[in-house]
Order: sequence, then C-alpha cells, then structure tokens
Amino acid sequence: MATQPGPGMAPAVYLDNAATTRARPEVVEAVVAALQDRFGNPASLHTAGLEAERLVKETRSVLAGALDVPADDLYFTSGGTEANNWALRGVLAANPRLGRHLVTTAIEHSSILTTARQLESEGYRVTVVPVDRQGRVDPEQVAAAVAGDTVLVSVMLVNNEIGTIQPVAEIARAVRSRRPQVLIHLDAVQAFGKLPVRPRAWGVDLVTLSAHKIHGPKGTGALYVRRGVRIQPLLTGGEQEGGLRPGTHNVPGIAGFGVAARLILAEQPELSRRMQALKLRLVERVQAEIPEVYVNGPDPAEGAPHIVNLSVVGARGEVLVHALAQRGVYVSTGSACTSRRTAPSHVLQALGLSPERLDSALRVSLSRETTEDDVERFVAALKEAAAEVRAVAAVRARR
Repeated sequence: MATQPGPGMAPAVYLDNAATTRARPEVVEAVVAALQDRFGNPASLHTAGLEAERLVKETRSVLAGALDVPADDLYFTSGGTEANNWALRGVLAANPRLGRHLVTTAIEHSSILTTARQLESEGYRVTVVPVDRQGRVDPEQVAAAVAGDTVLVSVMLVNNEIGTIQPVAEIARAVRSRRPQVLIHLDAVQAFGKLPVRPRAWGVDLVTLSAHKIHGPKGTGALYVRRGVRIQPLLTGGEQEGGLRPGTHNVPGIAGFGVAARLILAEQPELSRRMQALKLRLVERVQAEIPEVYVNGPDPAEGAPHIVNLSVVGARGEVLVHALAQRGVYVSTGSACTSRRTAPSHVLQALGLSPERLDSALRVSLSRETTEDDVERFVAALKEAAAEVRAVAAVRARR
C-alpha cells in the first residue's frame, strides 16, 4: 500500500499493518455520517437517538454473524486492550468460587501479560506456558498447567509479532478434559478478517476484537462473552451494554467498525490467499537478494497470511526501521504497543533466539492494499539499507 508522499517523492510503502491499517473510504464515510447526520445518543428515546441505536445494532449484528454467536453476547469497548483487560479482570473478579488462577502463554500481547503481572501482585496466581521455536504452544502443556483453582485460560489466535496460529480448539479440548469448568478467552485481534474465528465450535467463552486492524477506526473494539459466563464490569456509572460496559457509545467508531467488518469478511478467503502469496514472495525475494536473513517464528507457509518477522543479522532492527523509512518504506521492530522500548521483544525472547537475531528483527505486515510493487520496493530498499547499516556496524566494530 502506498501512502501519500512528500513533494517530489514516490508514494511510501506501508508494511506495518499489524500496528494499524488505513481506514477504507466507506468506513470514513460511515464515521462522518454518524458524526454529522446520525449524531444522537443511542440511550435517548427520540428519533435521533433511535437512529444512532440502529447503527450500534447493525454493527453488533455484523460481528455476531461473523463469529456465529448471538448478537446480545457482544459488548463494545474502546479497543482490544480494554477488552483483554476486561476479560481477565472481569472473569477472575466474578468467579472467586472457581479459584484465583490464570493460565496464559509467553507470547501474548502486552495487554494480557502486563495485566497478568498486575493480577499476580494483587494475590492471583498466574502460570505462563512456554512456546516452541515457532511460537506454538503445546495444548497438553496448557492443560498440565491447569489446577484445581484455575478460572481462565487466555491465548491469542494469531501472534501480533510473528504470525503464529495457535491450535485453539485443541487447547480448549485439552483444558476441559482436565477441568471442565475452566473458561477460555481468545485474543483474536490479529486474526479477525484474515482467518475464520469460531468460538462456539472451538469451545471458546470470550473473544477480543479490534476495528483498526481491519481498516476500521481506532478506539473501537468488542468483547464476546458467552451467555452464562459471569463477568464483572471494569467501569461503573451507566446502563449501556446491559450495565456491563457503561459509558456513552462511540457511535461513529462502532458504525465504522461495522462497515469495515462487513467489507473485509466479504473478501476474506481471497484476501487471505493473496496476502499469503505476497508474503511468500517477499520472503523468497529477500532471502535470495540479501545474505543472512532469517525468518523468526513459524514457517511462512504455516503462519498467518499477513505477518512475517525477519532478522537481518549484522544490522540493528531499530536502525533498519529508520533507514527504511528514509527510503519511503514503513515497517516496525515489533508490537506498536511496546515499540518505543529498547528491550528485546518478549515474543522473540520466548523463541530462544540468539542475541544477534533478537537485535536485528523486523516485523513486516501486509494488508488488502499491499501490492506486488510494494513487495519489490521493500526488497530493494531493504537490500540497500542492510548493506549501509552493516557497513557502518563493521567500521564501528573495528575501532
């Protein structure tokens, strides 16, 4: 995808779509219409309020259809981070009789792992299950971590840094064979719109979604909570969302979410195939053109269609990001939520990578707007940037 260039410059190549995506024109139109024409408060009883409420219901119906769940089991949030926090805190707080134990994995999003650490400091017990070198968790290891006081297992469907797809249905079966009453939470932020998400078929009780990963607006997400699951609200002070998520609805964001979801779901099978082909082409071309470039995580043919993590050994990832940006190509070193930290990625550390590969990692993430030309321009820019950065590093090493 080419972003708007500066004067006299070629359009930039945007390959950081796991961080966020550009809103589609239809989404922008829906957001503006909700701001200007259907601006009422959905809680109001007059016509303006009812029109706004209709937008909320329409999006709820679209998301419910995508997940094959009842619409009343979906609750809107400010995004994936809030939904993840709510899933963990809300379920543990509401189910003290089940226990005080949470199980998760070593490569979850920071909104899960940071919350888990905070819960641990509050007296809850947390077990973090390791992953293999592809980032895959063993369902039997997850089940083995389940104890008599386990309340919740939280796992992501697609990892946001390396694209590993977890065997969610197998994990749920293994966990339930050990303790049937354990609840399963699925972070599907990076999967939704790229892969099918089937909570009821897989035995999942809660699912986190986010709009801005599918060309929707930022600041909008949702949490599916299976009917009958006990969960406490994070906030108090209103009756919105059945009293479980109070606060005036973000109607423009929710309306945009619905349009983005409807459009991407209509093209999902073909889109996934196309992105997978582009990703495989990108890896093939990079490794053919540039020495000592390695894929971190799953085999590109087995991971999510839109994410690949590469180590360009001999060149620091952070320096490469800047060198590529100077050439009009935008990628990242990892999760946007922690990109300003200097510590190595916890996801890559969990894979057991060498310091050289940890230090030289780049995340490249595609979208529906990525083209073959974007791939070729990325390869050319990375070849040039890697040679430049490696040469500077070699000179400094000789001093």
